[in-house]
Amino acid sequence: MELNIPEFDGPIAQRGIGIIAPFDLALERELWRWLPMEVSLHLARTPYEPVEVSAEMAELVSDRRSVMLATRDVLHVEPEVIAYLCTSGSFIKGLSHERALVDAMLEAGAPDALTTSGALVEAVRHLNLSKVSVITPYDSILTEKLNDFLGELGVEVLQSDYLGLGGGMWRVNYRTIAERIIKADDPRSEAVFVSCTNLPTYDLIEPMERQLGKPILTANQLTMWACLGRMKLPMMGPGKWLRDVFQGE
Repeated sequence: MELNIPEFDGPIAQRGIGIIAPFDLALERELWRWLPMEVSLHLARTPYEPVEVSAEMAELVSDRRSVMLATRDVLHVEPEVIAYLCTSGSFIKGLSHERALVDAMLEAGAPDALTTSGALVEAVRHLNLSKVSVITPYDSILTEKLNDFLGELGVEVLQSDYLGLGGGMWRVNYRTIAERIIKADDPRSEAVFVSCTNLPTYDLIEPMERQLGKPILTANQLTMWACLGRMKLPMMGPGKWLRDVFQGE
């Protein structure tokens, strides 16, 4: 039997991204939509914690030891970069904690590392943002922690809106999120940030950017593009203002 036909020339050489996700992540499929064919995701989860989404949970899922153990869990498949995919867990204790999480992943053996909130920092600085609006699915306390994190960057949060959910963020429909983005927007805001990697946003970015005429930055978008930038790969998916943000990483 001759095997000189295209079907036997694969598979495409695989390149990997390691993902450290909170135990309740339910949007793996959305993450894959940001990636080219040759990139695979390798997930590890933080240990289950019997608490609702809250400041307490954000602290638990960003425990240094747990993050290091999860990092080691994905090293065997040789990812090129490892991302801590949790917005609240990476902003909960400010910029110094975000940096400490990156250091913990590198100490555990990650070849390169980033966090969702760290990717937000990169976007804010590259786009030179000083005034933004924010929407979150969290309660008021956790939302205020995000506002404080942005304040450390010198960014003023002009409007913030929150859904007040303690879980099940992945079940929120697009119409609800779009309405909240519009409600949170302010004419003076230079961008709108939609927080939480468990909140679906992929198909909203393009139409909301058209409607509001400004960047719509979302947690999964920022994280995946920051990873692709470090891998020197093109950005995939919607978000015209971010096209050049991570290319130089």
